[in-house]
Amino acid sequence: MLSASAPRVLSVLHSLEPGGVERDVLRFTAAWREQGIDARIALGRWEGALRAEAPDVPYIVPPPGRLARIETESLWMMQRLPAIIREVRPDVLFLASNGLMAVGAAMQMRLGRQCPPIVLRISNSLDRPETGVANRMIHRQLLRWHSHIYEKIVAMAPPLRDEIVREMAVPSERVVTIENAALTKAHADRLAQLRDRTTRNHAGRHFLAIGRLAPQKNFLMLLEAFARVARADDRLTILGEGTERHALDARARALGVDKRLDLPGQVRIDEWLAKADAFVLSSDFEGVPAVLIEALAAGLPIVATRCAVSIPMLVEGAGQLVPPRDVAALAKAMDEICDSHPDISAMRERAAGFTIEATLSKWTELLNAVTRN
Repeated sequence: MLSASAPRVLSVLHSLEPGGVERDVLRFTAAWREQGIDARIALGRWEGALRAEAPDVPYIVPPPGRLARIETESLWMMQRLPAIIREVRPDVLFLASNGLMAVGAAMQMRLGRQCPPIVLRISNSLDRPETGVANRMIHRQLLRWHSHIYEKIVAMAPPLRDEIVREMAVPSERVVTIENAALTKAHADRLAQLRDRTTRNHAGRHFLAIGRLAPQKNFLMLLEAFARVARADDRLTILGEGTERHALDARARALGVDKRLDLPGQVRIDEWLAKADAFVLSSDFEGVPAVLIEALAAGLPIVATRCAVSIPMLVEGAGQLVPPRDVAALAKAMDEICDSHPDISAMRERAAGFTIEATLSKWTELLNAVTRN
């Protein structure tokens, strides 16, 4: 039941296209409402595969318009969100992703003192070495220009807190660490139980990757690494959908591994985590990837690129780390990982710190504190 004294929180999403941020906001909103918080979601458009699993919470969706498409979704949100804010009158505006920072800046400029306090969660690395020195300097200046906009900034793991303070030049007291609640305790337990009772007697080694088929995930490099070490019966499965599907198909054919590559699309991942021999994260940059936490909960050996400051603390004792964009190092780690014996109990204990149940009190404390200020 909603509490009359609890804050009204408005979260912002462009759409319900599948992604970690979108799933997080849906999960958070449902959990916050169960705690009595009046949590709602402003959507740019009612589109995306997550509609099928979207919880029964209040959504505010503007009528369709010319800019309501993926190419111009930020402009669309900047145009429509002020009216939604005036209608809903939230105590807190929650932005769950770096990708919404421009929207937050626009709300401050358009609404001025009428703009509610903004809480920003940093979802991806702020320091991006692969973009080059000049781009990094420009990006840092933009981050620092943005930094005054936010009442509080949320780091999704302790190592990210220092990066936020350094890159955004914000006082440390404005940065709060709340671990990325990538799953519920029930889901974590289900992943563990399913893997424990699954017999993996398939021929060859089965490597699993999960994520949007997008350049950030660098699945093209993963294919190259797989091709270098794949034995006759080995398989690589990449779960997800996105713009790089055709490029991945073409590259697999060119490498001669197309018969050993599976691209099932957007599917439930639980059984795949139970059946695989190793999980591989090949990304160029991340924040605190939910898929890594799910792999930890299952107890699946991991190979991951060191693509964010949070990755070492997640993978320690669970597998191998390699430099981003290093296909030779990735191939070598993949070739070795299936013979490893990680501490599964420790992996699952680590994953338990990244559940809704473990972090809910931190969120309610933060939202109430922002409202009181």
